[in-house]
Amino acid sequence: MIRRLACLTTLALLLAGCGSGPVRRISEPAASIQQLTARSDGRWDVELRLQNYSNVAMRFASTSLDLAFDNGSAARLDLQPTLEVGPEAADVFRTTVEPVPAGRARLATALADGRGLSYTLTGHVEAGPLDGKAKRYEIKHTSALSPVPGIPGALR
Repeated sequence: MIRRLACLTTLALLLAGCGSGPVRRISEPAASIQQLTARSDGRWDVELRLQNYSNVAMRFASTSLDLAFDNGSAARLDLQPTLEVGPEAADVFRTTVEPVPAGRARLATALADGRGLSYTLTGHVEAGPLDGKAKRYEIKHTSALSPVPGIPGALR
């Protein structure tokens, strides 16, 4: 009788433990440039893609990123997107930035030549689960941008 009661209690505890749902996995997010468009006033419209690799929704609170072209400084992305991104998804935050003169010149040359250019984003992103605190994640992303046919001044 006691043995049977102990077995039933153990079984009930095991079943209760299974009901807690899936394990929350918080993974490092990523950031990249989806599109960059040169404006007539010299500033740039930037579409910053924020990628959430976690299996829970994340809130992207801030970014502090340096944008460099071919290892030369181009612009600073100090932003507060307060963007909520679903599990294992991405979203885009649009902003306008003031590039440094060397970055503006480098982009103008690439656009005039009809060529793309490589870029690097370095810095950090602060993000966290919707029901938790944001954490600082270091970012280093290298990729390339190419001119967009039919959209003058735009690179993707």
